[in-house]
Amino acid sequence: MRIGIRSAISALVLTSIVVSAVGVHLLWWRTAQQVSQTLADTINDQIVSAVGDELQSITTEARSSLTAVRTLLVEKVFDARDARKREVVFQSQLLSQPTISWVAFGWPDGSFFAGHKLGDNVIEMLDISGDGKLRINRYEFEGDDLKLKASWFEDTKYVVTDQEWFRAAIRSNDEHWSTLTTHPNGERLAAAFAAPIDIDQKPAGVVAIIIELTRVSNFLSQLTVGKSAGAFILDRDGGVVAAPDPDASEVKALKTDHPLFPVAVDAMRQSGSAYDPGSGEAFHSQVTREGKAYKAVLTPISFPGWSLVTVVPESEFLGPVQMTIRKLLIGLAVLIVFAGLLSAWLVQRLIAAPLIKVMGEIRHVERFDLDKVERHPSRLTEIENLSGAIGDMAQGLAAFRKYIPADLVKRLVSEGTGARLGGAVKPMSVMFIDLAGFTGMSERLGDRIIPLLSRYFDSVSAQIQAQGGTIDKFIGDAVMAFWGAPAANPDHAVDCCRAALACQRAMAEAGLADDNGQPVRIRIGVNSGDMLVGNIGSEVRLNYTVIGDAVNIASRLESTNKVYGSTIIIGPETRKLAGDRIVVRELDRLAVYGRAGGLQIYELLGMSGEFTGALDWVKSYEAGLTAWRARDFAAAIDAFEKVLDIRTDDTASSVMIERCRQQLENPTSDDWDGTTVALTK
Repeated sequence: MRIGIRSAISALVLTSIVVSAVGVHLLWWRTAQQVSQTLADTINDQIVSAVGDELQSITTEARSSLTAVRTLLVEKVFDARDARKREVVFQSQLLSQPTISWVAFGWPDGSFFAGHKLGDNVIEMLDISGDGKLRINRYEFEGDDLKLKASWFEDTKYVVTDQEWFRAAIRSNDEHWSTLTTHPNGERLAAAFAAPIDIDQKPAGVVAIIIELTRVSNFLSQLTVGKSAGAFILDRDGGVVAAPDPDASEVKALKTDHPLFPVAVDAMRQSGSAYDPGSGEAFHSQVTREGKAYKAVLTPISFPGWSLVTVVPESEFLGPVQMTIRKLLIGLAVLIVFAGLLSAWLVQRLIAAPLIKVMGEIRHVERFDLDKVERHPSRLTEIENLSGAIGDMAQGLAAFRKYIPADLVKRLVSEGTGARLGGAVKPMSVMFIDLAGFTGMSERLGDRIIPLLSRYFDSVSAQIQAQGGTIDKFIGDAVMAFWGAPAANPDHAVDCCRAALACQRAMAEAGLADDNGQPVRIRIGVNSGDMLVGNIGSEVRLNYTVIGDAVNIASRLESTNKVYGSTIIIGPETRKLAGDRIVVRELDRLAVYGRAGGLQIYELLGMSGEFTGALDWVKSYEAGLTAWRARDFAAAIDAFEKVLDIRTDDTASSVMIERCRQQLENPTSDDWDGTTVALTK
């Protein structure tokens, strides 16, 4: 291939300058890298050694405490059921071992007892008995003596037999380290060393020594790491395990405001598959953030999945070298400018024009118009590879649409607002869908429940999206979706009702059956009203969702289907907004759990113009409701029995007949207004 003299000269000038620049840079940069690597390795070795010693000290204290408590129990020095003696033993361990935060014991029957250190001056003793009540005794120091200051009871959902440290110890029948976040009195990251205990060759329970990792954060704050370096412990995904914080303790939550913390997270996330914490090998990385370069070393530590990340600013030891390089670059700048003028045509032809095309594809990605991204060939391998990488990125982002609403991302990009905390109150409709009998089904099927769940989620998700709904989240077997955001929708109530009916039909057509061969049924709750919608969560992670009283009511209505044997129950505001475009029957006036006032609830039967069934039974049912509220219970029973003559399996009528008979046998007070009060969620 022939080229012109202009191109040849431009190429020669650029080549000579590049060779000179590369030579100078190689000479200085090789020296700088050697210095950088040596200092970074030295600092990292010091930190790894210090942290390793601290973790070894922590594990040694944990093992000593566990051995002491275990020996006292096995040798019957005290009985685990003796509340006073176990308090003394647990308190002594907490006071004698400064790094441990909890000493806990769980019985196989679900009973639980623990001592919890709150800083250096307070100890709480927590006791969960068989009735599920949490009793807390708070002790504080008066001089050198520990005195009981308060005692109270709390409701708790903490079940020790459900905790991973308890189950792992029982399962392995040996000492076991694990991590946890759930405690009887809150959520905090911790490590637990647990072991089962046999007394008289019979399983008696599990004892655990728990170290809240704020203690490790406090230790990291005391390390001297160069002049301005930092050390952090992160998990594989870049989540913080421990970070320098001199105030962190069992009382004060960990703060991650260290200026180098974001750099450590970037280093962990950028390492990708190149770094494997399980290999035991350290990984060196260079991170650039806000125009500053940092050396980062990722070193696996003894806890699986955890890494010690040390970050050292290059400016701490490369400042003089970089200053020399900067002076050399100034001298080369004149030559580079001249060469740039000579090479303008070549650059325009081989680089600028292809890059403009590639930039256009990047704009498509920026606007989330992923279907419009194309690949552009180029004579320069780098530009062609860049175009290919953008195409691959577009394909990856297209797959990511399954995790987030694409219209939400497009709107945020078009408005230039970004994903920030905040929201607004809007009129919307929300839907909750749940599988009937899922708990028992999942226990019986085990991991075989996953294909069934997948087909169920596929069926309802397709119908929700077809009706313009936004899928908020999957919660176990439940699906939460809403209408009216991010794009305004004046017909949100009608579209939500249409989607609910479509989900009902889709599940019937899918033919899903449980392990007993019975058709899988769903329950749906729908409600409309003013809801707070927006980005809710933390600065670390956001969720575009809706909250509010109307949302809570929809969730309660979904579970209310169990009482009335219905599939879809809608709230009064949805009924009002949908008007004559839907066919319903009024089920009852219900005070849902957690609300004092009653509200009308309706069973959604179909869309007007699409519903072909007879409605005589609906009229009889609503006549029964009228008689019920007028305290004419005999007439109400007659009306509900007429419904059963038409629909023999109408659970709602059977429920109302039973309520009428109870009223006839045990009449309520004169201020009774016919409202049913839900006693559970």
